Amino acid sequence: MSLRTATEADILAIRTIALETWPVAYGGILSPAQLQYMLELMYSAEALHEQMTTKGHRFMLFEQDGHPHGFVGYAHGVKGTSATRLHKLYVLPGTQRGGVGLALLQHVIGAARVAGDDVVELNVNRFNNALKFYQKHGFRIVRDEVIDIGHGFVMDDHVLERTVEAP
Repeated sequence: MSLRTATEADILAIRTIALETWPVAYGGILSPAQLQYMLELMYSAEALHEQMTTKGHRFMLFEQDGHPHGFVGYAHGVKGTSATRLHKLYVLPGTQRGGVGLALLQHVIGAARVAGDDVVELNVNRFNNALKFYQKHGFRIVRDEVIDIGHGFVMDDHVLERTVEAP
């Protein structure tokens, strides 16, 4: 098992994990049309390339036996603040509950600490089971927001934060 920095060469692996994970995570929450729209909006090769290059998102891949099982995407100092923004964290359905998600989350928290950020923040769909995972690991709901993402679709989210403790 290993955690490594993802590069543009890993875009297909990240996209593949998202395409396999999203229908399981959101199939009972989002319409098939919104699910497809959001996957293309956030996980097309072009969108991931832009996130890695122009937007400065850092991606990490969790691999076991040379195969990717999960990934995380995040950025430090979001909008000039002392917050690290966790943009994405997904683990293949067959690998969930085995510590991969926690390893990815702990990496982000540690990276936030090294960067000097005070908090890690993220959005999670209000009906996503992942909410319990984040709350179990010290995140709390700070507000709700509904984000218009175009084509008549919205994201109905909780915004969560977790303080980054000193080492």
